[in-house]
Amino acid sequence: MSTNFMNNDRFMKVKLVAGDALILVDVQNDFLPGGSLPVPDGNEIVPVLNRYIVLFHAHGLPIFATRDWHPSDHCSFLQQGGSWPPHCVASTPGAAFPSSLEFPPDIHIVSKAAAPEKDAYSGFTDTKLNALLRSSGARRVFIGGISAEYCVLNTVKDAMHYHYAVFVLKDAIRAMDISSNHGRALEDMRSLGATPICFEALAA
Repeated sequence: MSTNFMNNDRFMKVKLVAGDALILVDVQNDFLPGGSLPVPDGNEIVPVLNRYIVLFHAHGLPIFATRDWHPSDHCSFLQQGGSWPPHCVASTPGAAFPSSLEFPPDIHIVSKAAAPEKDAYSGFTDTKLNALLRSSGARRVFIGGISAEYCVLNTVKDAMHYHYAVFVLKDAIRAMDISSNHGRALEDMRSLGATPICFEALAA
């Protein structure tokens, strides 16, 4: 990632307004340390996301959380010829959100990849996320979660496809590939037209 990109981003300020929405992508126990498919340091984003949740809730803005909700024979699992170990099987502790994630009572939960024969990285794939965002009046979405190069990236792609202005919470994402420190995924999202920001950009 370029030094200029990091320096320019540091001074960005964004004011939250009506039409903004927060999307948390797949912050589930199986993707955190100790889970069946852990994202390195994935637990570090939970307290950061809690700060975003408090801020958006204080502004009366909608908050959405996507989750993998797989059947036990999901096509993405190694036993079915897929690429991943079993993870986020519906209604199991691994599929649950961590207890340290402080959801408000009115959060919108969006389940994805629930059909055995079809995988879904994006929170928009075969879900009601776009319809829920539209009904809430959302025009800009702020996206964080895990993992940066898979489900976050694909959710950003689809948000751009549906013509939302997209901000990526760079302090609240982590990558499966620890060697990239999520930098390559951020550059990919920026090249799509998304704007990476951090909490300080909204807190002023």
